[in-house]
Amino acid sequence: MIFQYFSDTDMLYIKLVDAISTESEEVSPGIVLDFDEQNRVIGVEIEDASKYIDLSRLELKSLPVANVIFTEKVSAGT
Repeated sequence: MIFQYFSDTDMLYIKLVDAISTESEEVSPGIVLDFDEQNRVIGVEIEDASKYIDLSRLELKSLPVANVIFTEKVSAGT
């Protein structure tokens, strides 16, 4: 699972699996689900994310985090 935040559009994308999206559906205002060719949800797009989510912190609970990968350095207080 990959969380990507695009500050220029204030959009958070949660990629559930590495697959190609063949269809998308807005299921709630500003919430779009991406589906693969077997109609499985492969991603979630949240528009205007900072209005709904505190993007300054990410909390993991009961997840196996042995292989956490950080792709961007984040400094404290940012």
